[in-house]
Amino acid sequence: MRYQVILFDVDDTLLDFKTTEENALQKTFSQFGFATGSSDYRATYKEISKGLWEDLEKGRITLAELGVERFRRLFKAIQLDIDAEAFGSAYLEYLGKEVHLVPGAVELCNSLKDCRLVIITNGFASVQTARIAASPLCNAFEHLIISEEVGYKKPDREIFEYAFSKLQWTEKASVLMVGDSLTSDIQGGAHYGIDTCWFNPLGKENQTSIQPTYEIRELSELQEIVRKGNVNL
Repeated sequence: MRYQVILFDVDDTLLDFKTTEENALQKTFSQFGFATGSSDYRATYKEISKGLWEDLEKGRITLAELGVERFRRLFKAIQLDIDAEAFGSAYLEYLGKEVHLVPGAVELCNSLKDCRLVIITNGFASVQTARIAASPLCNAFEHLIISEEVGYKKPDREIFEYAFSKLQWTEKASVLMVGDSLTSDIQGGAHYGIDTCWFNPLGKENQTSIQPTYEIRELSELQEIVRKGNVNL
């Protein structure tokens, strides 16, 4: 095997976050009396949320602050009088109940049973733990390394140092980071000195200076990379 340890991102790598987010938003808006709130305001919310997650990666905001601030800014922008903290808490509860797999995720993890599989995610601990526990991937991972619990986040090298420490592993050449985010997963792995695989199912153009070791469109392609390290960039 070319790689013996695989570090996986969660959202939009193994679990479908787009569907999760849409369903949770719809249910939360309905709970607060706005049945069409998700369809009416989703685009504005996603723009605000995207910017705040970028701020999180750069250390400009904490995860706890992000959880409230995204809705505070949204309700200010659309002029709705809703308690952002209460809405944010309800939203996280609904997120944790949504389990939607990326096609091929179960098959991939089953095919990698000879490897040590680890989750590294910047998500909320309660949400990520609940979703993985309720999924067919519940027993696939040796460790769930969640930024909110460990105090470090991707792309910072400390979260990768933490992972290596948990695994009692030192050989960087046999470790592969797999994720959909160039700025979080790929940049983080590259800065730490491990190989990276960019999961890019929509074939987005890489407009950054960040260069993954590999790029795949389907999760099934990862099997050959893990075995042989075939470069397909």
